[in-house]
Amino acid sequence: MGYSVRWSWFAALSCLLSMGGEVRCACTEANMQIEGGHYKLTKKLETGSLLIYECPEGYYPFPALTRLCQPNGSWRPAPKRFAPQRCRIAECPDPNVLEHGNVSPPQDKYFVDNETSYECYSGYTMRGSSTRVCLPNGKWSGSTPICSRDTGDNCADPGVPPGASRTGNMFGIGDTVKYSCNGNLFLVGSSERVCQENGQWTGKEPACYYKHTYDTPLEVSEAFGSAIKDSLTTLEPVEEGRKIRISKNGMLNIYIAVDISESIEERHINDARDAVTKLITKISSFSLTPNYEIIFFSCEIFEVVNIFDFVNGRIQLNTIKDELNNFQIDGKRTPGTDLNIVFQAFLERMVVIKRLVREEAFKEHRHILMVFTDGAYSKGGSPAHTVAKIKNLVYMNHTSEGGTQSREEYLDIYIFGIGAEIYDDDLLPLTVGTDGQHYFRMRHIENLQETLDDIIDEEEVRGLCGLHKEYETASRDSKRKMYPWMAFITVQSYQTSKKCIGSLVTPQFILTAAHCFAFGDLPEHITVEIDDGQGKVKRVKTLNIHPHYNVNAKANDGVKEFYDYDVALIQLQEDVQISSAVRPICIPCTQETSDALKLVGHSTCKQQEQLLFKNHLEKLSFLTRAVNVVYEKDVHAKLGDNRDDCIKHALQAAGITTNNPKDAVTDNFLCTGGQTPFRDHIACTGDAGGAVFKNYEHRTIQVALVSWGTKNKCKAGGLVESDDTSRDFHINLFRVVPFLKSILGNENQDDYAPLVFLES
Repeated sequence: MGYSVRWSWFAALSCLLSMGGEVRCACTEANMQIEGGHYKLTKKLETGSLLIYECPEGYYPFPALTRLCQPNGSWRPAPKRFAPQRCRIAECPDPNVLEHGNVSPPQDKYFVDNETSYECYSGYTMRGSSTRVCLPNGKWSGSTPICSRDTGDNCADPGVPPGASRTGNMFGIGDTVKYSCNGNLFLVGSSERVCQENGQWTGKEPACYYKHTYDTPLEVSEAFGSAIKDSLTTLEPVEEGRKIRISKNGMLNIYIAVDISESIEERHINDARDAVTKLITKISSFSLTPNYEIIFFSCEIFEVVNIFDFVNGRIQLNTIKDELNNFQIDGKRTPGTDLNIVFQAFLERMVVIKRLVREEAFKEHRHILMVFTDGAYSKGGSPAHTVAKIKNLVYMNHTSEGGTQSREEYLDIYIFGIGAEIYDDDLLPLTVGTDGQHYFRMRHIENLQETLDDIIDEEEVRGLCGLHKEYETASRDSKRKMYPWMAFITVQSYQTSKKCIGSLVTPQFILTAAHCFAFGDLPEHITVEIDDGQGKVKRVKTLNIHPHYNVNAKANDGVKEFYDYDVALIQLQEDVQISSAVRPICIPCTQETSDALKLVGHSTCKQQEQLLFKNHLEKLSFLTRAVNVVYEKDVHAKLGDNRDDCIKHALQAAGITTNNPKDAVTDNFLCTGGQTPFRDHIACTGDAGGAVFKNYEHRTIQVALVSWGTKNKCKAGGLVESDDTSRDFHINLFRVVPFLKSILGNENQDDYAPLVFLES
């Protein structure tokens, strides 16, 4: 740690009387070492410094997680001579609670990497995982094994999670089961569940946690995501294949609080700040625009974003990031924490909102509270009483009894436990919500940015084309999530093979270039590679080439190969499986794209074009693939006064003898390339047909597709830069909308859900 033993003795002897007569001493590092790990100090050896122990993955500090330097120079808790600090291997809850079955091997305790298997007695059927492994986070892999038999009950046996006890063995409608945790474990999830008429249990399956148990980012993504997405979407039973849409009814208010007291490391505060920014960024992709209240807190509140500025229209979403990034925590951190003032502030905001919008409108407001804290509040008392007031305000005394509809779905309180030591007993009672997990213990909060990004990329939502990840991760399908619409096309016929790129524009159609196909190519000669988890290679049903495409149309006019209207649509035999890794890109002149561009009311195709091409030098991108690695190329479309100087280089292309570049490059093309004013990338062989796209406020809009170029500078793909005179030409999709509409907007068929196209 950089402190000598001599300094430790000196610190122990350096107690000084403060002006108030209080004895203050520096703490020492004597007996603070931890076997198998290390520690760090938040304020060196000064009073109030927090000593935080850290261990490798799969281990946890024992017997203490942290120690606090007291004014008298002692540590709390004090180190024990006969219980030296060490890193202990993580333990998983006892699985020998399985009813009507055996657990192998039987052990007193189970540690990381221990594997167990489960077998049911004769006459009982196994549900859940038959084998499980103890994971580094103190949880078992897989799902709870359950041995049950068909008894005719309305609900299935809910089982007993490892480390738990259950009372209640009747599973008919209205029957209740209750859970508690054994030993020094504590319960996360529903302690009581009721069998419903639909055969489902209320609440969430409980789990028993040790103090060293934590939730992985993937677990948080799945649990938090499945819960919160119900606040962002609503089910609508319309035509098959088009059943989920963004809710346009009611209002969503999101309240976020981040603990910045000294018990929280600064890196965790910054990670929480980044995660909140990412969450707001992704929610802004939806048509629904919530109101936000964002505060940082310790012993007092520091308001970063005021919800009334949203209600009154005084603040825009794009200013939130600036406010979050510009907030300085220096000088605002204190040793103590007042968690109650956080909930009091949220309650006050809700009361004023109710007064502003009146009670009937307030009934349609949904409220989500998210609090990042370790729960170590030393001032203000327990927030439980204030949380009860919030529930009463939102629920309006409505219950499910007496025929009155419950309002519990209108309030959710999520607690994210962060920090070296989390006070679960104080935080767990503060969570509120009917279904899904609402309490999370985060060890690696730096991954929470990815976690919160995942929560709204899970379901196919009509009108939500163009959603994508905005950063690369270490996951196998990272590139797919960054470009979920990319497709790779192979044409194999008559002993020739050609490769192109395409883009998924609906679950059944791929958009690409017409010149990827030769006369006589049939659907059976074409395969599309798009990994949706249901098989990577997709078979083709029909091939639709623009009726005006004719590569020989100007052979007698000095243009050997003419690529105007170089566009085609491939119809797949089956819909691809839509997910966060496979999702359509937005294309011009559709209602879905107007929603993505936030064009409210009656919008037109012209409005979209003006918004996407508002500059005479418009930055765009397209993809290339080199040896199974996908890269993004950056180019600039030269529009307006810049266009003529760009397209004149078409005269240098092979096979062009005309003196007029507009013979080869009609108004249907965008022109990119060159080195001024920016050095553009150039298209390679195999890039043809790929989407030329623009990211607009976190949604991807395809504005063109790669068609042809003046020079063949690369044959194997990859990132290659343009020279002074090389140029690429891309079919402008705004110029071929009638063709796209004739197929994708065709309402006189039953094979697929048509897109809604706008007026010109």
